[in-house]
Amino acid sequence: MTEKPVPEELRRLATRAADPAQKTGRPPPRDLGEIGIHIARDGSWFYRGSPITRASLVRLFGSVLKREADGSYWLVTPAERGRISVEDAPFLAVELDAEGEGAAQVLTFRTNLDEIVAAGPAHPLRITVDPVSGAPNPYIVVRDGLEARLTRPVFYRLVDLGREERVGSALHFGVWSNKEFFLLGEIA
Repeated sequence: MTEKPVPEELRRLATRAADPAQKTGRPPPRDLGEIGIHIARDGSWFYRGSPITRASLVRLFGSVLKREADGSYWLVTPAERGRISVEDAPFLAVELDAEGEGAAQVLTFRTNLDEIVAAGPAHPLRITVDPVSGAPNPYIVVRDGLEARLTRPVFYRLVDLGREERVGSALHFGVWSNKEFFLLGEIA
C-alpha cells in the first residue's frame, strides 16, 4: 500500500519537533492556534480529516504532546506550538503485564505509541462511569496529565486481577500496583 505524501505543514512541524536543540533563553514558542490535528477515541490521529498513517510521525507528535491546566492539548516544539483536539484520551493502553502478588504486584501498561508505564503513585489508575450507559471508562496517567484509556481487553484483564480489600471500614474491589491500591468498583 502506498502511503500518502505528508503535507508540508505537518512535515515542518515534525522537523521542528525532532529538533533536539533547546537552548536556554529562547523566546517562547510561536502560538499557531488550532492546527487541524485530531485524535479520535480509537487512538487514530487525523490531519484536517485525513488519517495520519505513518506510525513514526504519530509517535513523534505524541512525544511533544502537552496538556494545559485548562484541559487543552498542544503539540509543543522549541519554535512553535499548536492546539489539537482530543476526543477522549490521547493514548490507548493496549497491553498489560502483571508481576508479583498483593501489594508487591506491579502492573505495567504499554500504550498504542509504545510508551511503557507502571501503575503507581506517579501513574494512577482511575475509573469514570458513563452517565448514560453506566459503562466504566478506565484510564491511567502516562505523563504530565496525559492519560491512556484502557482498551476493553486490557480492562477485562485488569478486572481479572482484581481482589476484594478492606479500605477503612468498607470492602472495595480493586488492584494493587507498586504498593498502591486502585479502586475498580464498590462491593454491594
